[in-house]
Amino acid sequence: MQFSPSFWQFSWVHCGQPLYFGAHGLCCRCRRTIVAPDYCGRCGAPLSKPAMGCGHCLAAPPAWEQMVVAGRYLEPLSTLIHRFKFQHQFWLDGTLARLLYLAVREARAKHGLLLPEALIPVPLHHWRQWRRGYNQADLLTDWLAKKLALPNAGQIVQRVKNTPTQRGLTPGERAHNVTDAFALNEKMSFPYQRVALIDDVITTGATLNSLSQLLRQAGVQHIQVWGLARA
Repeated sequence: MQFSPSFWQFSWVHCGQPLYFGAHGLCCRCRRTIVAPDYCGRCGAPLSKPAMGCGHCLAAPPAWEQMVVAGRYLEPLSTLIHRFKFQHQFWLDGTLARLLYLAVREARAKHGLLLPEALIPVPLHHWRQWRRGYNQADLLTDWLAKKLALPNAGQIVQRVKNTPTQRGLTPGERAHNVTDAFALNEKMSFPYQRVALIDDVITTGATLNSLSQLLRQAGVQHIQVWGLARA
């Protein structure tokens, strides 16, 4: 939500209309405009009906087992994510995390999703997080962890290489960019066998593949990827 000129009046975060009831941030009309087709429960590719596999992931199997996405990276979801990520509107965390929470509930019905034992936000390098002021994936994870009564196990993985932004890179360049970018925190034990990685926008999946391969080294058997949007 955001404050309107009237001190006590709230408005919906997208359409700006007055908010008289509820605290979800998006009205029903705005939420219906989010493009959220059925998708492959393995790689997130759009499909005509839900399935746990498609031609895309059969040709190039991802390093994780299941994916959950709240929608496609199109208006109005893309604008909300951009505001949250690049315009310091960190208070949108609850609005966006709730969309992902509803997508998780839907995936349990359509894709047979089992809840993980822990949630892990995709980490930012400490320099980038200092400049932004927060890790948007960690804010989403905190909200989801409280809602689902699951631990936020983000301390287990660190981003040790300050890589350039992935925007504008080819799939091959993205994969090369995140090579050796992450490391396990060897000071912490990690008893979880089933985890979910939390991210904002999923494009080629290069970052998530790299993290998934690293988590296998920690003994993780089942990896899910939860994202706000699939580009």
